[in-house]
Amino acid sequence: MSNGMPYYLQIADEMRTNIRIEKWKEGDKIPTEHELCDIYHVSRITVRKAIEELVKDNLLIRKRAKGTFVKSIENIQPEHFTLVKSFTEEMKEIGIVIETTKVNIIINHADKKISQYLDVPIGEKVILLKRLRKFDKQNLAYFLTYFKYDDMFSLNSFDYYGSFYSYLNHLGISVNNNREIIEAIHPTQEIAYVLHISQNTPVLKRVRFASEASGNFKEYTECYYIGNEYKYFVDFS
Repeated sequence: MSNGMPYYLQIADEMRTNIRIEKWKEGDKIPTEHELCDIYHVSRITVRKAIEELVKDNLLIRKRAKGTFVKSIENIQPEHFTLVKSFTEEMKEIGIVIETTKVNIIINHADKKISQYLDVPIGEKVILLKRLRKFDKQNLAYFLTYFKYDDMFSLNSFDYYGSFYSYLNHLGISVNNNREIIEAIHPTQEIAYVLHISQNTPVLKRVRFASEASGNFKEYTECYYIGNEYKYFVDFS
């Protein structure tokens, strides 16, 4: 770990992600301090400070002589699921027509990270869908989407130039559940090259964990938007 941020904050961020993607579910006991020391190769003091950050955030709770647990939060469950909107649909709502100008389909095998996010064994065959999105002929965003390989999914790039979720709907798949993590970063060399920007240009990274209510389909997507070209709208009404 090395990005200028104190180690305990970096560890706390990784632990928050474990909770957000439900690798650690509500009520689960997290690894012991000793186990976390081994996982992150840091001292016990550092681990304790990381845990304390999540206790402050009301995500973890310590139980004397039992350990530390993901805090259970009472939520009122909706009576129906709301269809998650695609990026194409989001942009249409604010009067912007997005064009997909490049699509690459790669058959890959899940590494440790992707296996956790898609809930598949390490080495399982997955599809990596790379898409370059433009608005008014200007580069706007680069999407990397992972999902489990299945014969029903087309390997013809032409089928992915429109809305990905519309394509899934044609296959009888409705993406209902969605969690997102949004952060500002500097792009990697690959991202900068694809978007034709410098590595000093700010980029908005939007990570999406989406799934069908049944759990039969799961998607992990990393979206990279050029910072001065894209605005993210949040409506709390």
